[in-house]
Amino acid sequence: MTQKIFIKTFGCQMNEYDSNRIYDTVKKIDFVKTEKYNEADCYLLNTCHIRDKAKEKVYHEIGRVKKIFRSKTKPLVIVVGCVAQAEHEEMLKREPYIDLVLGPQAYHKINDTILNYQSKKSKHEETEFDAITKFEYLSKIKNQASKISSFLTIQEGCDKFCHFCVVPYTRGPEYSRPFNQIVDEAKQLADNGSKEIILLGQNVNAYNFENYRLSNLILELEKLSGIERIRYTTSHPKDMTTDLIDTYKNSKKLMPLVHLPVQSGSDKILDLMNRKHTIKTYLEIFNKLKKINSNIEFSSDFIIAYPGEEENDFEDTIKLIDEIKFINSFSFIFSPRPGTVAADLPLIDKKRSMERLEIVQQKLFSNQINMNKKLEGKQINVLVENRTDDKSKLFARSEYMTSVLFSGSDDLVGKIVKVKIKKSNQNTLFGDLVNQSNQKVA
Repeated sequence: MTQKIFIKTFGCQMNEYDSNRIYDTVKKIDFVKTEKYNEADCYLLNTCHIRDKAKEKVYHEIGRVKKIFRSKTKPLVIVVGCVAQAEHEEMLKREPYIDLVLGPQAYHKINDTILNYQSKKSKHEETEFDAITKFEYLSKIKNQASKISSFLTIQEGCDKFCHFCVVPYTRGPEYSRPFNQIVDEAKQLADNGSKEIILLGQNVNAYNFENYRLSNLILELEKLSGIERIRYTTSHPKDMTTDLIDTYKNSKKLMPLVHLPVQSGSDKILDLMNRKHTIKTYLEIFNKLKKINSNIEFSSDFIIAYPGEEENDFEDTIKLIDEIKFINSFSFIFSPRPGTVAADLPLIDKKRSMERLEIVQQKLFSNQINMNKKLEGKQINVLVENRTDDKSKLFARSEYMTSVLFSGSDDLVGKIVKVKIKKSNQNTLFGDLVNQSNQKVA
């Protein structure tokens, strides 16, 4: 009998990819997706452990579900993702409303786990690290995502053990999917209508399968006629190898935005973080890429007020931001994660931490505004993804992932078109379609 499943996703792009693949899987046991909470026979929450208070957000969300279903039949409640991996035993004890808990490497077991619960009503958790079996299983189920821009996980896990990060404990060791398995899935996405592929991994540029590297994968996907744009995230400076840098010379479809988290501009803080790169090596990567293509831009992640960060360390971060002029970057005050090396380190004064964050964000936001301002009056290529929610405009993205809004007909969705930028703000470009005839079909 067909049942309805509501899936809510927190966190990173990989969780979005995982949620789509979970749905591809549960379709096999007659689940159909609903966008309405109160219709659900099954409520699935895909969790993220990166941001602050991630665990409490899960329980808050479950509380909302309990209220919605107070006078209804209780749905099957499943919690998956990184919080599920980290808190699996405690979760089932603390919140009886939760029925099943699955870690990120156990999604291939979800159908059997659901069916077993429905027959035996026995609460259960699956949190073994088994990426190989998971991706072998998922490779046999067609990826039915049909977005113009689609995520594709190629690598999971992390061996870096940065002192602030829980990923090695929630996603396990680094694992690279088989090369041909990824290419086959990319072909499926292209057949579904995807024009852009965003390759995902906790350390995506650490991808290494039988001596195939990320550079090989990009150049192979470049051959797919339906795919017009290729991106990857998130990368680590340590794995920004010469062959990957050279790919920016050889690829016509690799976009000129490099998201390369630096975390701090201070070598002392990078060492305390166990980041395994220095500012010198980071700048060498920056300069090599700029030499290949001066239009390449960088975005990054910054942790502000990491334990031990003194005023001169903070000034080094400001200096780096001024030098590179990062765009579209993320910045957060350090927040301890249980189980990590940095979990119990003494925190910097909250008021000073906030002051530093505000200074950094002012710099970063100014870079975005200036970058967008430079595009006013210019024509740029954009990939049209869909209509805005109010249906009034077409929504597209520039080569730098910036949102672009303009008027046009629905037949432009999935095409690369030229738009003349009229105005901008920090996050969005606004423009007019140029030469609507003879546009490039992506």
